[in-house]
Amino acid sequence: MTPPLRHLVLILGDQLDEEASALHDFDPLQDAIWMAEVDEESTHVPSSKQRTTLFLSAMRHFAARLQAKGWSVLYTALDAPNNAGTLAGELGKAILQTQAKQLVMTAPGDWRVLQSLRAVARQHDVHLEIRDDSHFFSTVREFAEHAQGRKQLRLEYFYRALRHKTGILMDGKKPVGDQWNFDHDNRGSFGQQGPGVLPKPSRFAPDTITHAVIALVNLRFAHHPGSVASFGWPVTREHALVALAEFIAHRLPSFGLYQDAMWEGEVWLYHSHLSCALNLKLLNPREVVAAAENAFRTGHAPLQAVEGFVRQLLGWREYVRGMYWTQMPAYLELNTQEAQAPLPDFYWTGETDMACLRDAIGQTLAHGYAHHIQRLMVTGLYALLLGVKPQAVHQWYLAVYVDAVEWVELPNTLGMSQFADGGLMASKPYVASGKYIDRMSNHCKGCRFNPALSTGETACPFTTLYWNYLDRHADTLAKNPRMLMQLKNLNRLTAADREAIAAQAQLHRRQHKAG
Repeated sequence: MTPPLRHLVLILGDQLDEEASALHDFDPLQDAIWMAEVDEESTHVPSSKQRTTLFLSAMRHFAARLQAKGWSVLYTALDAPNNAGTLAGELGKAILQTQAKQLVMTAPGDWRVLQSLRAVARQHDVHLEIRDDSHFFSTVREFAEHAQGRKQLRLEYFYRALRHKTGILMDGKKPVGDQWNFDHDNRGSFGQQGPGVLPKPSRFAPDTITHAVIALVNLRFAHHPGSVASFGWPVTREHALVALAEFIAHRLPSFGLYQDAMWEGEVWLYHSHLSCALNLKLLNPREVVAAAENAFRTGHAPLQAVEGFVRQLLGWREYVRGMYWTQMPAYLELNTQEAQAPLPDFYWTGETDMACLRDAIGQTLAHGYAHHIQRLMVTGLYALLLGVKPQAVHQWYLAVYVDAVEWVELPNTLGMSQFADGGLMASKPYVASGKYIDRMSNHCKGCRFNPALSTGETACPFTTLYWNYLDRHADTLAKNPRMLMQLKNLNRLTAADREAIAAQAQLHRRQHKAG
Protein backbone atom coordinates (compact mmCIF):
# COMPACT_ATOMS: atom_id res chain seq x y z
CA MET A 1 0.00 0.00 0.00
CA THR A 2 1.35 3.43 -0.97
CA PRO A 3 2.10 5.55 2.12
CA PRO A 4 0.31 8.90 2.49
CA LEU A 5 2.00 11.89 0.94
CA ARG A 6 3.72 14.43 3.14
CA HIS A 7 2.66 17.33 0.87
CA LEU A 8 0.28 17.54 -2.03
CA VAL A 9 1.50 20.71 -3.74
CA LEU A 10 -1.23 22.58 -5.61
CA ILE A 11 -0.15 24.36 -8.80
CA LEU A 12 -2.72 26.55 -10.52
CA GLY A 13 -2.70 27.63 -14.15
CA ASP A 14 -1.13 31.00 -13.33
CA GLN A 15 1.64 29.60 -11.11
CA LEU A 16 3.94 27.99 -13.66
CA ASP A 17 7.31 28.59 -12.02
CA GLU A 18 9.77 25.97 -10.79
CA GLU A 19 10.96 28.50 -8.20
CA ALA A 20 7.47 29.11 -6.80
CA SER A 21 7.25 29.29 -3.02
CA ALA A 22 5.05 26.17 -2.94
CA LEU A 23 7.96 24.15 -4.37
CA HIS A 24 10.78 25.50 -2.18
CA ASP A 25 11.00 22.36 -0.02
CA PHE A 26 9.56 19.87 -2.51
CA ASP A 27 10.81 16.33 -1.92
CA PRO A 28 10.15 13.93 -4.82
CA LEU A 29 10.25 11.00 -2.38
CA GLN A 30 7.52 12.35 -0.11
CA ASP A 31 5.52 14.85 -2.14
CA ALA A 32 3.49 15.11 -5.32
CA ILE A 33 2.19 17.96 -7.46
CA TRP A 34 -1.47 18.40 -8.32
CA MET A 35 -2.69 20.22 -11.42
CA ALA A 36 -6.12 20.13 -13.03
CA GLU A 37 -7.78 21.45 -16.15
CA VAL A 38 -11.48 22.00 -15.45
CA ASP A 39 -14.45 23.41 -17.35
CA GLU A 40 -15.30 25.87 -14.58
CA GLU A 41 -12.20 27.95 -15.18
CA SER A 42 -13.29 28.52 -18.78
CA THR A 43 -17.01 28.89 -18.18
CA HIS A 44 -17.53 31.01 -15.04
CA VAL A 45 -16.93 33.71 -17.65
CA PRO A 46 -16.95 32.66 -21.32
CA SER A 47 -13.17 32.49 -21.61
CA SER A 48 -12.00 33.24 -25.13
CA LYS A 49 -10.40 30.53 -27.22
CA GLN A 50 -7.06 32.38 -27.14
CA ARG A 51 -7.13 32.71 -23.34
CA THR A 52 -8.10 29.11 -22.65
CA THR A 53 -5.54 27.80 -25.15
CA LEU A 54 -2.79 29.84 -23.50
CA PHE A 55 -3.56 28.57 -20.01
CA LEU A 56 -3.99 24.91 -20.95
CA SER A 57 -0.96 24.75 -23.24
CA ALA A 58 1.28 26.49 -20.69
CA MET A 59 0.01 24.14 -17.95
CA ARG A 60 0.74 21.04 -20.04
CA HIS A 61 4.20 22.25 -20.95
CA PHE A 62 4.96 22.99 -17.30
CA ALA A 63 3.70 19.60 -16.13
CA ALA A 64 5.85 17.89 -18.75
CA ARG A 65 8.87 19.85 -17.53
CA LEU A 66 8.29 18.70 -13.94
CA GLN A 67 7.71 15.11 -14.97
CA ALA A 68 10.99 15.17 -16.91
CA LYS A 69 12.71 15.91 -13.59
CA GLY A 70 11.24 12.74 -12.16
CA TRP A 71 8.65 14.52 -10.04
CA SER A 72 5.25 12.96 -9.48
CA VAL A 73 2.52 15.06 -11.08
CA LEU A 74 -1.14 14.22 -10.63
CA TYR A 75 -2.52 15.91 -13.73
CA THR A 76 -6.14 15.88 -14.85
CA ALA A 77 -6.75 16.83 -18.48
CA LEU A 78 -9.90 18.67 -19.47
CA ASP A 79 -11.21 15.71 -21.43
CA ALA A 80 -10.18 13.06 -18.88
CA PRO A 81 -12.94 10.54 -18.03
CA ASN A 82 -14.89 11.50 -14.91
CA ASN A 83 -13.36 14.98 -14.72
CA ALA A 84 -15.37 16.71 -11.99
CA GLY A 85 -15.36 19.96 -13.93
CA THR A 86 -14.28 22.09 -10.94
CA LEU A 87 -11.03 22.63 -9.07
CA ALA A 88 -12.81 21.78 -5.83
CA GLY A 89 -14.13 18.52 -7.20
CA GLU A 90 -10.78 17.43 -8.62
CA LEU A 91 -8.87 18.40 -5.49
CA GLY A 92 -11.29 16.44 -3.30
CA LYS A 93 -10.65 13.34 -5.40
CA ALA A 94 -6.88 13.85 -5.17
CA ILE A 95 -6.98 14.19 -1.37
CA LEU A 96 -8.82 10.89 -1.07
CA GLN A 97 -6.47 9.21 -3.55
CA THR A 98 -3.21 10.34 -1.97
CA GLN A 99 -4.24 10.65 1.70
CA ALA A 100 -1.95 13.69 1.79
CA LYS A 101 -1.09 14.92 5.28
CA GLN A 102 -0.95 18.53 4.15
CA LEU A 103 -1.77 20.71 1.15
CA VAL A 104 0.72 23.38 0.13
CA MET A 105 0.25 26.16 -2.38
CA THR A 106 1.43 29.60 -3.40
CA ALA A 107 -1.21 32.25 -2.74
CA PRO A 108 -3.63 32.23 -5.69
CA GLY A 109 -4.55 35.29 -7.72
CA ASP A 110 -8.31 34.83 -7.53
CA TRP A 111 -10.49 35.28 -4.43
CA ARG A 112 -13.06 32.82 -5.76
CA VAL A 113 -10.47 30.08 -6.21
CA LEU A 114 -8.94 30.66 -2.78
CA GLN A 115 -12.31 30.33 -1.04
CA SER A 116 -13.11 27.17 -3.01
CA LEU A 117 -9.85 25.41 -2.19
CA ARG A 118 -9.99 26.41 1.46
CA ALA A 119 -13.48 24.92 1.66
CA VAL A 120 -12.25 21.60 0.22
CA ALA A 121 -9.41 21.47 2.74
CA ARG A 122 -11.84 22.05 5.61
CA GLN A 123 -14.24 19.46 4.24
CA HIS A 124 -11.50 16.81 4.22
CA ASP A 125 -9.92 18.01 7.47
CA VAL A 126 -6.50 18.55 5.92
CA HIS A 127 -4.33 21.59 6.55
CA LEU A 128 -3.80 24.00 3.64
CA GLU A 129 -0.57 26.00 3.89
CA ILE A 130 -0.63 29.15 1.76
CA ARG A 131 2.74 30.73 1.02
CA ASP A 132 3.55 34.24 -0.20
CA ASP A 133 3.84 34.66 -3.95
CA SER A 134 7.47 35.51 -4.64
CA HIS A 135 6.58 37.00 -8.05
CA PHE A 136 6.03 40.41 -6.52
CA PHE A 137 8.29 43.06 -5.04
CA SER A 138 5.99 43.49 -2.05
CA THR A 139 3.49 41.49 -0.04
CA VAL A 140 -0.20 42.19 0.48
CA ARG A 141 0.65 42.80 4.15
CA GLU A 142 3.05 45.58 3.15
CA PHE A 143 0.39 47.20 1.01
CA ALA A 144 -2.11 46.95 3.88
CA GLU A 145 0.40 48.68 6.16
CA HIS A 146 0.93 51.38 3.53
CA ALA A 147 -2.84 51.86 3.21
CA GLN A 148 -3.52 52.08 6.92
CA GLY A 149 -4.80 55.51 7.89
CA ARG A 150 -4.73 56.91 4.35
CA LYS A 151 -7.87 58.53 2.99
CA GLN A 152 -6.69 57.95 -0.59
CA LEU A 153 -4.71 55.03 -1.96
CA ARG A 154 -2.81 56.52 -4.85
CA LEU A 155 -0.33 54.64 -7.00
CA GLU A 156 2.33 57.36 -6.92
CA TYR A 157 3.08 57.13 -3.20
CA PHE A 158 3.28 53.35 -3.13
CA TYR A 159 5.44 53.37 -6.25
CA ARG A 160 7.89 55.79 -4.71
CA ALA A 161 8.06 53.68 -1.56
CA LEU A 162 8.95 50.63 -3.65
CA ARG A 163 11.58 52.57 -5.57
CA HIS A 164 13.19 53.48 -2.23
CA LYS A 165 12.87 49.89 -0.97
CA THR A 166 14.38 48.26 -4.05
CA GLY A 167 16.82 50.93 -5.22
CA ILE A 168 15.47 50.55 -8.76
CA LEU A 169 16.15 53.65 -10.92
CA MET A 170 17.53 55.42 -7.87
CA ASP A 171 20.66 57.48 -7.26
CA GLY A 172 20.95 57.10 -3.53
CA LYS A 173 17.76 58.56 -2.06
CA LYS A 174 16.87 60.46 -5.25
CA PRO A 175 15.21 59.15 -8.40
CA VAL A 176 17.43 58.89 -11.44
CA GLY A 177 16.98 62.04 -13.51
CA ASP A 178 15.51 63.85 -10.49
CA GLN A 179 11.99 62.89 -11.61
CA TRP A 180 9.76 60.14 -10.24
CA ASN A 181 7.84 59.72 -13.47
CA PHE A 182 7.97 60.89 -17.06
CA ASP A 183 4.28 60.82 -17.96
CA HIS A 184 4.52 64.17 -19.69
CA ASP A 185 7.15 62.79 -22.10
CA ASN A 186 5.24 59.58 -22.80
CA ARG A 187 2.15 60.85 -24.63
CA GLY A 188 3.33 60.94 -28.20
CA SER A 189 1.22 60.12 -31.23
CA PHE A 190 2.39 58.90 -34.62
CA GLY A 191 1.10 61.96 -36.46
CA GLN A 192 -0.22 61.87 -40.00
CA GLN A 193 2.80 59.94 -41.26
CA GLY A 194 1.94 56.91 -39.14
CA PRO A 195 4.28 54.61 -37.21
CA GLY A 196 6.43 53.62 -40.20
CA VAL A 197 8.25 50.31 -40.16
CA LEU A 198 7.57 48.62 -36.84
CA PRO A 199 9.65 45.92 -35.10
CA LYS A 200 8.13 42.47 -35.32
CA PRO A 201 6.34 41.07 -32.28
CA SER A 202 7.52 37.87 -30.61
CA ARG A 203 5.27 35.08 -31.81
CA PHE A 204 5.81 31.34 -31.35
CA ALA A 205 4.57 28.61 -33.66
CA PRO A 206 2.35 26.06 -31.89
CA ASP A 207 4.05 22.73 -31.17
CA THR A 208 2.41 19.32 -30.79
CA ILE A 209 1.12 20.06 -27.30
CA THR A 210 -0.37 23.39 -28.32
CA HIS A 211 -1.94 21.93 -31.46
CA ALA A 212 -3.66 19.31 -29.32
CA VAL A 213 -4.96 22.01 -26.99
CA ILE A 214 -6.22 24.10 -29.91
CA ALA A 215 -8.18 21.14 -31.24
CA LEU A 216 -9.66 20.48 -27.80
CA VAL A 217 -10.62 24.13 -27.25
CA ASN A 218 -12.21 24.42 -30.69
CA LEU A 219 -14.27 21.31 -29.96
CA ARG A 220 -15.21 21.90 -26.35
CA PHE A 221 -15.65 25.68 -26.41
CA ALA A 222 -16.79 26.16 -29.98
CA HIS A 223 -19.21 28.94 -29.05
CA HIS A 224 -16.76 30.90 -26.90
CA PRO A 225 -15.51 34.23 -28.26
CA GLY A 226 -12.55 34.70 -30.53
CA SER A 227 -10.39 32.50 -32.68
CA VAL A 228 -7.14 30.61 -32.17
CA ALA A 229 -6.09 30.80 -35.82
CA SER A 230 -3.35 33.31 -34.96
CA PHE A 231 -2.22 31.75 -31.67
CA GLY A 232 1.45 32.51 -30.99
CA TRP A 233 1.80 33.38 -27.31
CA PRO A 234 4.73 32.12 -25.19
CA VAL A 235 3.74 28.92 -23.40
CA THR A 236 7.14 27.97 -21.93
CA ARG A 237 9.79 29.74 -19.91
CA GLU A 238 12.12 29.53 -22.90
CA HIS A 239 9.58 31.31 -25.10
CA ALA A 240 9.03 33.96 -22.44
CA LEU A 241 12.76 34.71 -22.15
CA VAL A 242 12.98 35.16 -25.92
CA ALA A 243 10.01 37.53 -25.84
CA LEU A 244 11.66 39.55 -23.07
CA ALA A 245 14.99 39.80 -24.90
CA GLU A 246 13.31 40.87 -28.14
CA PHE A 247 11.25 43.56 -26.41
CA ILE A 248 14.29 45.03 -24.68
CA ALA A 249 16.30 44.97 -27.91
CA HIS A 250 13.74 46.23 -30.40
CA ARG A 251 10.76 47.97 -28.78
CA LEU A 252 11.69 49.34 -25.36
CA PRO A 253 13.61 52.39 -26.71
CA SER A 254 10.41 53.74 -28.31
CA PHE A 255 7.97 52.29 -25.78
CA GLY A 256 7.69 55.41 -23.64
CA LEU A 257 7.07 57.94 -26.38
CA TYR A 258 4.42 55.85 -28.12
CA GLN A 259 2.85 53.89 -25.27
CA ASP A 260 -0.44 55.81 -25.61
CA ALA A 261 -0.55 55.90 -29.41
CA MET A 262 -2.89 53.87 -31.61
CA TRP A 263 -2.96 53.14 -35.33
CA GLU A 264 -5.57 51.37 -37.43
CA GLY A 265 -4.70 47.71 -38.08
CA GLU A 266 -1.48 47.83 -36.03
CA VAL A 267 -1.91 45.41 -33.14
CA TRP A 268 1.53 45.25 -31.56
CA LEU A 269 3.32 48.61 -31.97
CA TYR A 270 6.06 49.16 -29.32
CA HIS A 271 4.40 47.36 -26.41
CA SER A 272 6.05 44.51 -24.53
CA HIS A 273 3.40 41.76 -24.93
CA LEU A 274 4.86 40.25 -21.75
CA SER A 275 1.88 40.55 -19.41
CA CYS A 276 0.58 37.05 -20.09
CA ALA A 277 4.02 35.50 -19.43
CA LEU A 278 4.32 37.54 -16.24
CA ASN A 279 0.84 36.63 -15.03
CA LEU A 280 1.39 32.92 -15.72
CA LYS A 281 4.70 33.28 -13.82
CA LEU A 282 6.81 32.21 -16.78
CA LEU A 283 8.76 35.41 -16.12
CA ASN A 284 9.67 36.99 -12.81
CA PRO A 285 9.11 40.77 -12.69
CA ARG A 286 12.52 41.18 -11.06
CA GLU A 287 14.31 39.87 -14.13
CA VAL A 288 12.11 41.95 -16.42
CA VAL A 289 12.70 45.17 -14.48
CA ALA A 290 16.43 44.39 -14.23
CA ALA A 291 16.65 43.96 -18.00
CA ALA A 292 14.88 47.27 -18.56
CA GLU A 293 17.01 49.13 -16.04
CA ASN A 294 20.16 47.67 -17.60
CA ALA A 295 18.98 48.96 -20.98
CA PHE A 296 18.97 52.47 -19.50
CA ARG A 297 22.28 52.11 -17.66
CA THR A 298 24.01 50.94 -20.84
CA GLY A 299 22.51 53.69 -22.98
CA HIS A 300 20.30 51.39 -25.05
CA ALA A 301 16.99 52.98 -24.03
CA PRO A 302 16.12 56.48 -22.78
CA LEU A 303 15.10 57.06 -19.17
CA GLN A 304 11.54 58.11 -20.00
CA ALA A 305 10.89 54.80 -21.80
CA VAL A 306 12.46 52.68 -19.08
CA GLU A 307 10.77 54.51 -16.22
CA GLY A 308 7.39 54.30 -17.97
CA PHE A 309 7.81 50.55 -18.37
CA VAL A 310 9.19 49.98 -14.88
CA ARG A 311 6.28 51.90 -13.38
CA GLN A 312 3.85 49.43 -14.95
CA LEU A 313 5.57 46.56 -13.12
CA LEU A 314 7.09 47.98 -9.94
CA GLY A 315 4.26 50.45 -9.54
CA TRP A 316 0.93 49.59 -11.13
CA ARG A 317 1.16 45.79 -10.98
CA GLU A 318 2.03 45.83 -7.28
CA TYR A 319 -0.56 48.48 -6.53
CA VAL A 320 -3.54 46.76 -8.17
CA ARG A 321 -2.67 43.49 -6.44
CA GLY A 322 -2.67 45.24 -3.09
CA MET A 323 -5.96 46.92 -3.89
CA TYR A 324 -7.56 43.63 -4.91
CA TRP A 325 -6.60 41.62 -1.85
CA THR A 326 -7.29 44.37 0.68
CA GLN A 327 -10.68 45.30 -0.79
CA MET A 328 -12.18 41.91 -1.73
CA PRO A 329 -14.80 40.52 -1.73
CA ALA A 330 -16.83 43.74 -1.43
CA TYR A 331 -14.87 45.37 -4.27
CA LEU A 332 -16.44 43.06 -6.84
CA GLU A 333 -19.89 44.53 -6.25
CA LEU A 334 -19.01 48.24 -6.27
CA ASN A 335 -21.05 50.43 -8.60
CA THR A 336 -20.96 53.93 -7.13
CA GLN A 337 -22.24 55.56 -10.33
CA GLU A 338 -25.19 53.16 -10.42
CA ALA A 339 -24.57 52.21 -14.04
CA GLN A 340 -27.01 49.49 -15.11
CA ALA A 341 -26.99 49.24 -18.91
CA PRO A 342 -26.10 45.87 -20.48
CA LEU A 343 -22.89 45.45 -22.45
CA PRO A 344 -23.65 45.99 -26.16
CA ASP A 345 -23.64 42.83 -28.26
CA PHE A 346 -20.89 44.10 -30.54
CA TYR A 347 -18.32 43.65 -27.76
CA TRP A 348 -18.56 39.93 -28.54
CA THR A 349 -18.46 40.30 -32.34
CA GLY A 350 -16.62 43.51 -33.21
CA GLU A 351 -19.44 44.41 -35.59
CA THR A 352 -19.83 48.16 -35.16
CA ASP A 353 -19.47 51.18 -37.43
CA MET A 354 -17.37 53.01 -34.82
CA ALA A 355 -13.90 52.55 -36.29
CA CYS A 356 -11.88 52.70 -33.07
CA LEU A 357 -14.09 50.14 -31.32
CA ARG A 358 -14.19 47.90 -34.37
CA ASP A 359 -10.39 47.85 -34.53
CA ALA A 360 -9.81 47.31 -30.79
CA ILE A 361 -12.46 44.62 -30.40
CA GLY A 362 -11.54 42.94 -33.68
CA GLN A 363 -7.92 42.50 -32.66
CA THR A 364 -9.01 41.44 -29.18
CA LEU A 365 -11.08 38.59 -30.60
CA ALA A 366 -8.36 37.64 -33.07
CA HIS A 367 -5.39 37.71 -30.66
CA GLY A 368 -6.74 37.97 -27.11
CA TYR A 369 -4.83 41.23 -26.85
CA ALA A 370 -5.23 45.00 -26.90
CA HIS A 371 -2.80 47.46 -25.38
CA HIS A 372 -3.64 49.55 -22.33
CA ILE A 373 -4.90 52.67 -24.11
CA GLN A 374 -7.23 50.61 -26.29
CA ARG A 375 -8.58 49.05 -23.10
CA LEU A 376 -8.80 52.25 -21.05
CA MET A 377 -9.63 54.90 -23.64
CA VAL A 378 -11.58 52.95 -26.28
CA THR A 379 -13.43 49.87 -25.04
CA GLY A 380 -13.44 50.98 -21.40
CA LEU A 381 -14.23 54.63 -22.12
CA TYR A 382 -17.19 53.78 -24.32
CA ALA A 383 -18.67 51.45 -21.68
CA LEU A 384 -18.21 54.09 -18.98
CA LEU A 385 -19.83 56.86 -21.03
CA LEU A 386 -22.66 54.58 -22.09
CA GLY A 387 -23.40 53.64 -18.47
CA VAL A 388 -22.76 49.90 -18.72
CA LYS A 389 -22.97 47.97 -15.45
CA PRO A 390 -19.32 47.67 -14.35
CA GLN A 391 -19.65 43.98 -13.45
CA ALA A 392 -20.59 43.25 -17.07
CA VAL A 393 -17.51 45.14 -18.26
CA HIS A 394 -15.37 43.22 -15.77
CA GLN A 395 -16.68 39.87 -16.99
CA TRP A 396 -15.92 40.82 -20.60
CA TYR A 397 -12.33 41.86 -19.86
CA LEU A 398 -11.76 38.72 -17.78
CA ALA A 399 -13.14 36.59 -20.60
CA VAL A 400 -11.38 37.96 -23.66
CA TYR A 401 -7.80 38.88 -22.73
CA VAL A 402 -5.01 36.32 -22.49
CA ASP A 403 -3.38 38.16 -19.58
CA ALA A 404 -6.59 38.39 -17.55
CA VAL A 405 -6.31 37.04 -14.01
CA GLU A 406 -8.82 38.53 -11.61
CA TRP A 407 -6.36 40.12 -9.16
CA VAL A 408 -5.06 42.41 -11.90
CA GLU A 409 -8.07 42.65 -14.20
CA LEU A 410 -10.76 43.55 -11.66
CA PRO A 411 -9.17 46.68 -10.12
CA ASN A 412 -8.09 47.87 -13.57
CA THR A 413 -11.65 47.53 -14.84
CA LEU A 414 -13.86 48.56 -11.91
CA GLY A 415 -11.49 51.13 -10.49
CA MET A 416 -9.36 52.63 -13.24
CA SER A 417 -11.60 52.15 -16.27
CA GLN A 418 -15.17 52.36 -14.95
CA PHE A 419 -14.63 54.53 -11.83
CA ALA A 420 -17.09 52.20 -10.08
CA ASP A 421 -15.25 52.44 -6.76
CA GLY A 422 -15.95 56.16 -6.47
CA GLY A 423 -12.32 57.18 -6.66
CA LEU A 424 -10.68 54.67 -4.33
CA MET A 425 -8.11 53.95 -7.05
CA ALA A 426 -8.28 56.73 -9.63
CA SER A 427 -8.32 60.39 -8.69
CA LYS A 428 -10.83 61.13 -11.48
CA PRO A 429 -12.89 59.27 -14.06
CA TYR A 430 -10.89 58.87 -17.26
CA VAL A 431 -13.41 60.44 -19.63
CA ALA A 432 -12.80 62.17 -22.94
CA SER A 433 -14.60 62.95 -26.16
CA GLY A 434 -13.85 61.53 -29.57
CA LYS A 435 -11.24 64.26 -30.00
CA TYR A 436 -8.87 62.34 -27.71
CA ILE A 437 -9.06 59.29 -29.97
CA ASP A 438 -8.58 61.52 -33.02
CA ARG A 439 -5.46 63.02 -31.45
CA MET A 440 -3.91 59.68 -30.49
CA SER A 441 -4.78 57.63 -33.60
CA ASN A 442 -5.91 57.67 -37.19
CA HIS A 443 -9.19 55.88 -36.45
CA CYS A 444 -11.37 58.94 -37.05
CA LYS A 445 -10.00 59.48 -40.57
CA GLY A 446 -11.75 56.37 -41.84
CA CYS A 447 -14.82 56.57 -39.63
CA ARG A 448 -18.21 57.88 -40.68
CA PHE A 449 -18.48 59.79 -37.39
CA ASN A 450 -16.99 63.23 -36.79
CA PRO A 451 -15.28 63.56 -33.37
CA ALA A 452 -15.95 67.32 -33.37
CA LEU A 453 -19.73 66.86 -33.48
CA SER A 454 -21.99 65.90 -30.58
CA THR A 455 -25.33 65.98 -32.41
CA GLY A 456 -26.54 65.07 -35.88
CA GLU A 457 -26.24 61.98 -38.06
CA THR A 458 -22.44 62.08 -38.19
CA ALA A 459 -21.88 63.00 -34.54
CA CYS A 460 -19.27 60.83 -32.84
CA PRO A 461 -20.92 58.65 -30.17
CA PHE A 462 -17.92 59.19 -27.90
CA THR A 463 -18.38 62.95 -28.09
CA THR A 464 -22.14 62.79 -27.60
CA LEU A 465 -21.87 60.42 -24.66
CA TYR A 466 -18.97 62.39 -23.13
CA TRP A 467 -20.99 65.59 -22.80
CA ASN A 468 -24.03 63.64 -21.66
CA TYR A 469 -21.92 61.83 -19.04
CA LEU A 470 -20.66 65.13 -17.63
CA ASP A 471 -24.20 66.51 -17.59
CA ARG A 472 -25.70 63.43 -15.89
CA HIS A 473 -23.01 63.30 -13.19
CA ALA A 474 -22.30 67.02 -12.85
CA ASP A 475 -23.30 67.29 -9.19
CA THR A 476 -21.01 64.45 -8.12
CA LEU A 477 -18.14 65.45 -10.40
CA ALA A 478 -18.23 69.02 -9.09
CA LYS A 479 -16.80 67.70 -5.82
CA ASN A 480 -13.66 66.55 -7.68
CA PRO A 481 -11.11 69.37 -8.27
CA ARG A 482 -9.61 67.49 -11.22
CA MET A 483 -12.93 67.63 -13.09
CA LEU A 484 -13.58 71.36 -12.73
CA MET A 485 -12.10 72.32 -16.11
CA GLN A 486 -14.21 69.76 -17.94
CA LEU A 487 -17.31 70.94 -16.08
CA LYS A 488 -16.44 74.54 -16.92
CA ASN A 489 -16.49 73.57 -20.60
CA LEU A 490 -19.81 71.79 -20.06
CA ASN A 491 -21.30 74.93 -18.56
CA ARG A 492 -20.53 76.82 -21.76
CA LEU A 493 -23.21 74.76 -23.51
CA THR A 494 -26.69 76.22 -23.67
CA ALA A 495 -29.70 74.46 -22.22
CA ALA A 496 -30.84 73.71 -25.77
CA ASP A 497 -27.45 72.16 -26.57
CA ARG A 498 -27.66 69.91 -23.52
CA GLU A 499 -31.17 68.81 -24.39
CA ALA A 500 -30.13 67.96 -27.95
CA ILE A 501 -27.12 66.01 -26.70
CA ALA A 502 -29.26 64.12 -24.17
CA ALA A 503 -31.73 63.19 -26.92
CA GLN A 504 -28.93 62.02 -29.20
CA ALA A 505 -27.35 59.99 -26.38
CA GLN A 506 -30.66 58.31 -25.59
CA LEU A 507 -31.19 57.45 -29.26
CA HIS A 508 -27.72 55.92 -29.38
CA ARG A 509 -28.40 53.85 -26.26
CA ARG A 510 -31.62 52.47 -27.75
CA GLN A 511 -29.84 51.58 -30.96
CA HIS A 512 -27.12 49.74 -29.06
CA LYS A 513 -29.33 47.85 -26.63
CA ALA A 514 -28.11 49.91 -23.71
CA GLY A 515 -31.38 50.73 -22.00
